[in-house]
Amino acid sequence: MTAATVGEALVAGLKARGVTCVFGIPGVHTVELYRGLAASGIRHVTPRHEQGAGFMADGYARVSGHPGVAFVITGPGLTNTLTPMAQARADSVPMLVVSGVNASATLGKGYGHLHELPDQHALAKTVALASEHVARPEELEASLDRAFAPFAAGRPGPTHIQIPLDVAGIESQAGLSTQDSAGPPINSAQITEAASRLSKADKVVILAGGGVKSAGEDLQALAENLDAPVVQTVNARGLMHGHPLTVPASPSLQAARELIQDADCVLALGTELGPTDYDMYATGSMAAMAGLIRVDICAEQLARHETDLAIHAHASEAAAALLAALPAAPKQSQGAQRANQTRAAAYEEIGPDYRQQVEVLNAMRDAVLNALMIGDSTQPIYAGNLYFDHDRPGGWFNAATGYGALGYGIPAAIGAAIADPSAHVICIAGDGGAQFSLPEIMAAVDENLPITFVIWNNRGYGEIAISMEAVDVAVVGCDPTPPDFGPAAASFGIPYTRVPMEPQAIAAALRETSKRGTPSILEINITGSVPGQE
Repeated sequence: MTAATVGEALVAGLKARGVTCVFGIPGVHTVELYRGLAASGIRHVTPRHEQGAGFMADGYARVSGHPGVAFVITGPGLTNTLTPMAQARADSVPMLVVSGVNASATLGKGYGHLHELPDQHALAKTVALASEHVARPEELEASLDRAFAPFAAGRPGPTHIQIPLDVAGIESQAGLSTQDSAGPPINSAQITEAASRLSKADKVVILAGGGVKSAGEDLQALAENLDAPVVQTVNARGLMHGHPLTVPASPSLQAARELIQDADCVLALGTELGPTDYDMYATGSMAAMAGLIRVDICAEQLARHETDLAIHAHASEAAAALLAALPAAPKQSQGAQRANQTRAAAYEEIGPDYRQQVEVLNAMRDAVLNALMIGDSTQPIYAGNLYFDHDRPGGWFNAATGYGALGYGIPAAIGAAIADPSAHVICIAGDGGAQFSLPEIMAAVDENLPITFVIWNNRGYGEIAISMEAVDVAVVGCDPTPPDFGPAAASFGIPYTRVPMEPQAIAAALRETSKRGTPSILEINITGSVPGQE
């Protein structure tokens, strides 16, 4: 029996750690990494660009809860994937990028080899939580352990492993290690203290971030016990859908700020308190948070904001522990009334244009229940990030916060659909952002995925144009001509529908596309649009 190569051992190590799918484009510098893939049972999905591989891995991770894995070549493969890695880091998404690198003896020499970079390892380190260089076969398993460690303990994000060309194909000498990393233990004294403070407060407000999206039942029970309105960041949307205590509005809105500032105790669960959620209008400040109790998996993150009580723990575990420590009898503090007033004021605050777009989102949600709604940076996504109550926990996410990378929506939707084949996926992209990654739709065709690609077509980068006009800058470069999406859909071999921006027409079209269970394009024509207005 032939001994396994390093590339084969890599694939075996990934499978042993629960990896069932990788996204990648093979090249001459990764051939040896693919040697054991076909026989492993791990699914391989081929994007059309390495950036697509990274965004697919991101969408897959957000929906599955497991790390998304991308295989990319040396040099341009890795540099093309840095943008998705940066988005994943900003949004705490577990992602592993495995790349080749030039032969060991050539590294840093500047000989001009194919795909050569001055220091690829150092470049990856600027974005990755951990970047591993496998210089010898016996280093592989320890490198895998270190690359997977951030996914189990601490705030997750992207990691990277690179294997030189002269190492990937030689015999592996490593054993198999799948050591799990445990998260921080719950500090019972801190939980008792937090429960005491919360039970004594008259007006509690909960801030829910992406770190608590897997604990919806405990969050709801906690909110009901404390009679506390729950303000959700973008990555927490879908929690407590339709509940009287839910506030599915951006904490940047003045209405939400006033609710938070009126509280005498604020409980922040799994939210980094970042400005793209809490200060998107760049005022330079966030709402004052009296008696702030903060729970986060990242100790460094806890230290970045002044906090009355900082609890280093998984937000989901802490929510359950707090619920158990609180008195059984629920508070009576007019929480539902406070939440209702905030919802109404926030909805009014976003203005008529965004309210119209939220009505479109509501129609989409109601047309296809429990769908995954994934977006790029485009107007209805901005509107929804300000105010939208989705009906599926973790089912609303996009790249319009955090790192803010355009081109995210289409490939991320593909990764999401692979993670949950039972769900219909609605991908919302502007005509401008869609042009960043339109060819990736062919990957959805290859995999026959149930995705409706909704193109919000107003012929340009409208939000940028509006921003330029707002400060008296002449609008330049905001009107790239979009393709004709009907013939584009025909070239992909998928159905195409075009509708006006009318909620019921959009809902009817979505119901039809979702019945097919295959990829399709639904174009929303923005009536009266002109170049430069999105």
